[in-house]
Amino acid sequence: MSEELYKQMAQSIIDGDSDLSAELAKQAVEQNIHPLEAITKGFVVGVNYIGDQFGMGEAFLPELVMAGEAMKAAIAVLEPELIKLGEARETMGRVVLATVEGDIHEIGKTLVGTMLSASGFEVYDLGVDQPADKIISKALEVNAELIGMSALLTTTMVRQREVIEELDKEGLRPRIKVMVGGAPITRDWCQKIKADGYSEDAVGAVKIAKELLGKA
Repeated sequence: MSEELYKQMAQSIIDGDSDLSAELAKQAVEQNIHPLEAITKGFVVGVNYIGDQFGMGEAFLPELVMAGEAMKAAIAVLEPELIKLGEARETMGRVVLATVEGDIHEIGKTLVGTMLSASGFEVYDLGVDQPADKIISKALEVNAELIGMSALLTTTMVRQREVIEELDKEGLRPRIKVMVGGAPITRDWCQKIKADGYSEDAVGAVKIAKELLGKA
């Protein structure tokens, strides 16, 4: 039964149908499907598909944005359920997430935030187009141990380096670890800008975050 539901979930994201994705998320809750299962086996499949299509030039930005909105709608239903289940879990650490200045790419970052929250991290998502000083001041304000930065464009990748240089200048590393991601980001780039970790996808990001904070 749930297999069919997972397929519909993925399709609702691909179609960018927020009403349907929220409705399917409610059905999952009613059927006692674990929220994390609904996210990873259902909705994430759709997000990954649209992401791949976008990468190949088969899908375009409006579709990506709509898929992101549909994903958010589903998460809005599932997140409270996750929190209910997670009451007894210790927090794995505090993470500040942002898409760097000049970049409005949201989906990957939102997904990473969702997966981190689902795995027991406290996540502060600043959204898109965030300058270095804002990212760093938020990290200090909430006493975050990790900053995660996303960039989809080769032109905005350099902003990731700016944040790291600023942290160095203020003597905040290695107290605050830095994780980077986004389509053009490679392991080489991660080493070049001296980031602590890099991941190609949301599931990998959780693994890296745990390793960086010694929770693996």
